Amino acid sequence: MRFVPVRDFRGKSGQVWKQLELEKNMVITSNGKPIALVTKIKEDKMEETLASVRRIMAQDALNALQLQSAARGLDKLSALEIEKEISEVRKKRPKC
Repeated sequence: MRFVPVRDFRGKSGQVWKQLELEKNMVITSNGKPIALVTKIKEDKMEETLASVRRIMAQDALNALQLQSAARGLDKLSALEIEKEISEVRKKRPKC
């Protein structure tokens, strides 16, 4: 996969788009760190591709939450303890 500095992405966008045809995916970097992924898509598959990317991002977020939970020992809570936590949070919420 090709890495493209944001400077080149701005200043040489025509070349970048041509390279995207060949590469299919590119990572845009700023100060050497990845900040974006540019992926070639087909017009008729845009919604499907976007939905797939969103699913992957949601799964990554869920995995991060699960790791945080395990690090704090919260993965060992029983169903009853979970229900108690939920109930306590709901009591503190303002009524609509």
